[in-house]
Amino acid sequence: MSVFRVWAPLARKVALALRGERRAMAAGERGWWTIDVPGDVAVEDYAYVLDDGDELPDPRSPSQPDGVHARSRRVDHAAHRWDDSGFVARPLGAAVLYELHVGTFTPEGTFSAAIAHLDHLRDLGVSHVELMPVNAFDGSHGWGYDGVALFAPFAPYGGPEGLKRFVAACHARELAVVLDVVYNHLGPSGNYLGRFGPYFTDRYRTPWGGAVNYDDAGSDEVRRMVIDNATMWVRDYHVDALRLDAVHAIFDGSATHLLEELSHEVRTVARGLGREAVVIAESDLNDPRLLRPSELGGYGVDAQWSDDFHHALHAALTGERHGYYADFGTLADLAHAFTRVFVYDGRYAPHRDRRHGRPATGLAGDRFVVFLQNHDQVGNRARGERIGHLVSAGRVKIGAALLLASPFVPLLFQGEEWAASAPFPYFTAHVDPQLADAVREGRRREFGAFAWQGEVPDPQASDTFACAKLDWAELEQPPHADILHWYCELLRLRRDRELSAPDLHSVRVDYDEQAQWFVLRRGTIVVACNLASQAQHVVLGPAGEWRLLLCSDASIRLDDGAVLLGADSVAVLAASS
Repeated sequence: MSVFRVWAPLARKVALALRGERRAMAAGERGWWTIDVPGDVAVEDYAYVLDDGDELPDPRSPSQPDGVHARSRRVDHAAHRWDDSGFVARPLGAAVLYELHVGTFTPEGTFSAAIAHLDHLRDLGVSHVELMPVNAFDGSHGWGYDGVALFAPFAPYGGPEGLKRFVAACHARELAVVLDVVYNHLGPSGNYLGRFGPYFTDRYRTPWGGAVNYDDAGSDEVRRMVIDNATMWVRDYHVDALRLDAVHAIFDGSATHLLEELSHEVRTVARGLGREAVVIAESDLNDPRLLRPSELGGYGVDAQWSDDFHHALHAALTGERHGYYADFGTLADLAHAFTRVFVYDGRYAPHRDRRHGRPATGLAGDRFVVFLQNHDQVGNRARGERIGHLVSAGRVKIGAALLLASPFVPLLFQGEEWAASAPFPYFTAHVDPQLADAVREGRRREFGAFAWQGEVPDPQASDTFACAKLDWAELEQPPHADILHWYCELLRLRRDRELSAPDLHSVRVDYDEQAQWFVLRRGTIVVACNLASQAQHVVLGPAGEWRLLLCSDASIRLDDGAVLLGADSVAVLAASS
């Protein structure tokens, strides 16, 4: 006997479409409808019919093999045999994250094809593979943030079994898996939730439309669905961590915030399975309340992305001062990011025209994920340019050295480690022509605050998607091989010299705004950077107490207690014992 249940409080009657017929379902409490079906229906597709209308996919569909508009399919998770019981993910304090988009990571764009490159990530020194969203969305390709079937892994990537094989392959190589999940909005195409119940509310608005209903009438079941989704990835797919997209767009005035409830349940489910799982949030608020424990009035999230670190580093390297980069650009900002985390911790922000943020007092560095590049900061540029498209190779090396010597949790974006030539523009494959036009126009408007020149690539064009695919042949070609070697050496130093130590009180920074040099000190390790257009000496300390560990430029040399750095160059040094 198979039991089907669906929450549809807005319907007067509900039927299950299965085996060529519609079977009336019984109404239960608080909007739930159920029906028992004899026999095994594991491989038979089904749908729900509300008030004699069209067939609709299951809001909790575990598989959408024919797309988000088609019938749903059940998945027997118990039938999958896992062989990863001995795997233990590294704690965030010792982690290096690597963000990838399954559709462009390889020419094939599948979980199976991605497995072939996991040895590269392991050998590089990565500990966690972070997947951009993989739940089902409309179209043949996209970033994944327009997902509509939260429980169903995207069929073109390989569906449920493909994702399980990918996670197992990661664990076999001692790589943990972080999954990006989106609970602040759903995509516009294939989104049928509003027909079933009050999944959305007019109380709030998000940049993507109506807000998910987390605190209005009927919100209990909406919250339950999202939390069940989060715990499903941990329980049924053995995911080790979740990255929650844009939690500043999750609006919840409840006494127990959704983030607090979700974080607690994710950890509880993982520990019940003899494992650990962590929750990482992306937030634009610079609010340490996210990370503080619930007993101190916080939400108990394990870590959060820190955009301020990126913005300060990017602005220093590129000189860009448009859009939100108008709030950054000085070496003082960069120094503040290294020692105080949030550059805007209550300061007035010109771009926002208001004070922003709050000090991250008492929080260690391993509570913050930082990056030189990520999908947003590359892909939300007009043409998806990477840092290597914007600055010299020397400045790329400076950025990488500061990132990987930081006291925070570093994240690399796919191909960053070899300065991949492929851009990462925004791409979609919407079938609805009106939606496609709206996306095109929205992208043009989005860049109004920036001074980027040239035509914005059409997100719907097949070439926009194709150009984002990584070229793995570049790894052994100049100049990519040189950048790859630099990243490998930095990651080795980070591991061997314990540069992941998260104590912010031990971080020391010196800089000269006019001369444009910047020095980061981590215990006995010093990262000396020259951002000037001419060579200069940077004083380190007493002569004879230093030795060079890594140099971005062969001309770099020690000189009587100082290091001579060429233009756009960086040296990593150690104090002699």
